[in-house]
Amino acid sequence: MPSGVRKPVCVLLCLAAVVALGWCGRETWLTVEARQQIDDACGGLVPAERVLSLSPAGGTLTHRDSEEGTIDLDDGLPQNCEIFSTEAGEAYGTNSGERWFFTGAMGVLPAGPQVADDPLDVLLDPHGGPTHPYQPLGGGITGIVTDSGVVVELPCAEGEADGRPVTALWARAELMVTKPPFSENGQLTDHDRDVLAETAVTTANNLADRLGCADRLPDPPENIPVLPEGPVPASRAEGTCAWYREGDFARSVRFPDQVLQSRTDDRLWDERCVLVLGAERAAGLYNAEVENQSYLLRPTAPGQWFVSLHTYSGERARNVLLTSTNGDEKPEPARPGGAGRSSEDPVWWASSVCSGQPQVHTMTLALGYDQVIPAEIKKVFRAYVTDVTERRGCTDVVLPKSPDFPFRPA
Repeated sequence: MPSGVRKPVCVLLCLAAVVALGWCGRETWLTVEARQQIDDACGGLVPAERVLSLSPAGGTLTHRDSEEGTIDLDDGLPQNCEIFSTEAGEAYGTNSGERWFFTGAMGVLPAGPQVADDPLDVLLDPHGGPTHPYQPLGGGITGIVTDSGVVVELPCAEGEADGRPVTALWARAELMVTKPPFSENGQLTDHDRDVLAETAVTTANNLADRLGCADRLPDPPENIPVLPEGPVPASRAEGTCAWYREGDFARSVRFPDQVLQSRTDDRLWDERCVLVLGAERAAGLYNAEVENQSYLLRPTAPGQWFVSLHTYSGERARNVLLTSTNGDEKPEPARPGGAGRSSEDPVWWASSVCSGQPQVHTMTLALGYDQVIPAEIKKVFRAYVTDVTERRGCTDVVLPKSPDFPFRPA
């Protein structure tokens, strides 16, 4: 290269190097600052590097600067931390220029009450789109994958919180922006789903270390599958709803013809099967009954008429409440070792013991639908409880008595 050209080229290269060093320095500073924001908000319990790898974590990160939204274990449990980013703010066009995109939460058991489904709950997408029922995490971990995050549970032998022994702890990692551009086909991206699982597991292990728990969770499975779409026809029932297909209940026009199901996992603290009447079946049943039931409200929303079945296990089973649509009434307890029905609403419970731990099984009927089903609904509940208890090897099964169930007037 001629000497007259060499000097300008060298100058340009030096300038480029200076710019690159400046850019790298700025990026390094932003990363360090972002990590500090996450550590400050989450008490050093949530892995900052994992949160930073989430899709909406670009730009400048901040955290909610308040008692609710930052974690300090000295203030007791449960607690959560909330992280904001300018990338999420730009994508959603917020006035502040930033948006809440991540929540890390944690707590211990025993905890507050577990409330059974309400007869007025909306269990399907109200706009008629697919509903994605939560699924077990798998990989030997007691955990649940939802459409926005991952929750895991860890036994806590020898641990203490607030000076009291605990039986288990839980941790949740959740993405608060689950619409485009941070989603694919209405679900978390594969990348974000895996990162949230790693985040929840690491958070649980970090909390276990702080509380003195003896156990730790293994690494979560890789390539966690997308959640299945539901509801599906009863003829395709499997997993938590397989018993419904095998019982052939859906042949009757009075029983639900669709299901919202999950894979089975006997470790889960809450395992669910939802039976819903499709729009055509619900309308047909309503039209057949409306003259005799003049006060019936027409079912207009997807899955408005449903049967929701849950099994609560372990510590959560010790404190299950039945909802009351009458706001003046206190929710009634569904106690292990017993069975019965709410005095206010169409909600029933049964109980059993599995591996020495209590189980409470509940059935909630949608208001309106409970007025047009026959007393044979007790067979549906019995079949569900039988399936769960046989699969889990449970004993001491207690079921509601026949008078506890509704009957269809002649």
